[in-house]
Amino acid sequence: MGEEAKAVVPESLLKKNKRNEEWELAKKQELEVAKKKKVENRKLIYSRAKQYAKEYGAQEKELIQLKREARLKGGFYVDPEAKLLFIIRIRGINAMHPRTRKILQLLRLRQVTCLIFPKLKFCVMRINSSIFPECVLCMNFAQIEGKCGFVETLGIMIFNGVFLKVNKATMNMLHL
Repeated sequence: MGEEAKAVVPESLLKKNKRNEEWELAKKQELEVAKKKKVENRKLIYSRAKQYAKEYGAQEKELIQLKREARLKGGFYVDPEAKLLFIIRIRGINAMHPRTRKILQLLRLRQVTCLIFPKLKFCVMRINSSIFPECVLCMNFAQIEGKCGFVETLGIMIFNGVFLKVNKATMNMLHL
């Protein structure tokens, strides 16, 4: 009677508890690594954003300087052509020619309000001129401010086939 009976714990339960502790420890380590990676990524995003802001500011200052010099010489400065377009689809698929439909698929404009930012090249202009008679697209030359503002007013954007909810984080991640 002096000795108390010890509770017998099955070996399988001991193994399970040990395994669960190992998993918990591994999960904590993974979370710590992910947290560090997230902090580093955030710092990288902010540094890139600062760098891009600095570059765009320098470009704007240079443009202003060129305009002032041209004005002093009695001439005028002609802005260089835009290198980027934004194209948005504004019409559905009903009563559309099959060739036009195929071109829209190639441009990844499968749904209304899809938009793309292609570089301004001869082939893109040729493709767009073949589509425009049907008034399927709205095309304009994109600026950095216009690109961000236009996408933000839309609220969503399709990037590489993925719907993205537009906020500051996604804009920084996409370097827009």
